[in-house]
Amino acid sequence: MFKKTAFASAIAAVALVPLSQAQADDYQIDIEGQHAFIQFKINHLGYSYILGSFEEFDGQFSYDPEDLEASSVEIEVQVNSLNSNHAERDRHFLSDDFLNASEYPTATFTSTGFEPTGDDEGVLTGDLTLHGETQEIEMPVKLMGEGDDPWGNYRAGFEGSTTLTLSDYGIDMSDFPEVMHELELYVTFEGIRQ
Repeated sequence: MFKKTAFASAIAAVALVPLSQAQADDYQIDIEGQHAFIQFKINHLGYSYILGSFEEFDGQFSYDPEDLEASSVEIEVQVNSLNSNHAERDRHFLSDDFLNASEYPTATFTSTGFEPTGDDEGVLTGDLTLHGETQEIEMPVKLMGEGDDPWGNYRAGFEGSTTLTLSDYGIDMSDFPEVMHELELYVTFEGIRQ
């Protein structure tokens, strides 16, 4: 649902870096190893929560711990991969009542900036396109860690979350209680340095 957005502590401004500076390293999000997740939580009528995820997405990011402003992230999500562990409900979510996945099959996220707020954390900004609408969002993100893995790769991992107002993306929730008008998006992933 969300351009595989993701979410990363040092995912920063898509900005040109002077040639005199070191370039940020490029990372591929590890979807093959199932070390990346895009999940959501939405209130159900004020009584409980519906939890779900998007199972199919891809993305990459650039990250330099010495120059966070040279970092960036791009993610693309296949909307029809939504899974809330209830097939009938999933079909309803994907129908034109909500996500209209047949007309808007992908969601995307492209970062536009990053502002550090402390050690290994900050606020990521970027453009999220969902249901044919693009809005700028802010997502507090955190570096989970980085280093060598047992298979000879170098990894960096991040997590982040934000709240989306569904009407901002043209999704009409007016027939539902106000507590259902927002959705919490949570993302965590590892990237393998290329």
